[in-house]
Amino acid sequence: MLTFVAFVVAIAVLVAVHEWGHYAMARSCGVKVLRFSVGFGPRIAGWTSPKSGTEYVIGLLPVGGYVKMLDEREAPVAESERCMAFNNMPLRSRAAIVGAGPLANLFLAVVLYSSVNWIGVEQPQAILAQPQQHSVLAESGFVGGEWVLRAAFEGDALEEVASFESFRWWLAKGAIERRNVQVEFLSPRGATQSALLMVAGVDAHHADAQLFQRMGIAGPFSTARLGSVMPDGAAAQAHLLTGDLVLRVDGMDIVDAVQLRELIRSSGYAGVPRPQSWQVERQGERVSISVVPKMVLERGQSIGRIGAIVGAPPAMAVVQYGPLDGISEAVRHAWETSFMTLRVMGQIVIGEASLKNLSGPITIADYAGKSAAMGFTQFLTFLALMSVSLGVLNLLPLPVLDGGHLMYYLWEALSGKPVTQLWTERLQKLGLVILLMMMSVALFNDVTRLLR
Repeated sequence: MLTFVAFVVAIAVLVAVHEWGHYAMARSCGVKVLRFSVGFGPRIAGWTSPKSGTEYVIGLLPVGGYVKMLDEREAPVAESERCMAFNNMPLRSRAAIVGAGPLANLFLAVVLYSSVNWIGVEQPQAILAQPQQHSVLAESGFVGGEWVLRAAFEGDALEEVASFESFRWWLAKGAIERRNVQVEFLSPRGATQSALLMVAGVDAHHADAQLFQRMGIAGPFSTARLGSVMPDGAAAQAHLLTGDLVLRVDGMDIVDAVQLRELIRSSGYAGVPRPQSWQVERQGERVSISVVPKMVLERGQSIGRIGAIVGAPPAMAVVQYGPLDGISEAVRHAWETSFMTLRVMGQIVIGEASLKNLSGPITIADYAGKSAAMGFTQFLTFLALMSVSLGVLNLLPLPVLDGGHLMYYLWEALSGKPVTQLWTERLQKLGLVILLMMMSVALFNDVTRLLR
């Protein structure tokens, strides 16, 4: 239920702001607005302004909206109102009205990011878990436990890294933009060191969790301490206790919980549970214990499980900014997100990025519910990201989108005459086909992820 409510609220807010941008600019340019609708389908609520005559409507299906303006191309217009028709407006006014919707979404994103920056959000510190073998971090000498302090693209001035998510953002940008990232960090022994992470050559064809695994980012550092122990699990049968700190497994030193979880999982790869010799620290004493993980099937692969929470919560920090810094950071983040979204879309078009990067309503609804469950600031961050995506998507030069209409106006400005009705209809049909194909691929990706 939370997922559905969060999804409806998110779409309604994003659509309302987008359409309000068109509406507010149209009114300021002197265009008469006939209807402002949030949602499609049958009307479930609404009212008509006695002053302007605009009908404000809430539709049954909250998956879009529209602003209907007075236009001679759609219906006859009285002579007294021709000056208020959209089609009779100067080119600059029509372009401003069309572009105001996406810009309203980008402005909303800045407002939301600023709010999150002012409120503050608790995030894991940028202390790294043990990287996978042959990953970028492993080949750069990282072993786990390093605390990243500052980062930047190669050759740029270093900037402070406020959290683990901030560091992930640097690596994602580096992989997508084909630029290496230099970092300054505290080693597990407390020495300040620097390294150049060669992320420019990482395959960013799929911008997903696998991308971060190839770079060596499995998650923030978590000590290999056991949490709740299930009564009938392998941990309970081996007499492991909540709070036990795992020091060694089969003679191997344990750096963090990520390493321990992988050792437990890999014990079942052969299809037969393999006993493991554990050394744990319990109330200041070292205890040797034999553990036999139970074998379970996960997506057709046999893995080991011990029936206990493995790993203590990561060290957290409150990331918060002052009034001006919060705004500047929000503008910077909205700009970078917009640029990366456009770059990934461009890479999809030329085949450098996978179509699997497209997401549809099922994935959006899932993330809406998860972010809402995590808290108010997380939901605001999700809304900001979706607002950026909606703004950027609508600026694409597809005829059925705002960007397509701006493309028409650019042609009109360069040639001195508008696009003919025949070509408009042809381009609209082409744009609709492309948009439907994108939506079909996104929906297919959603279903595929759901069935995994």
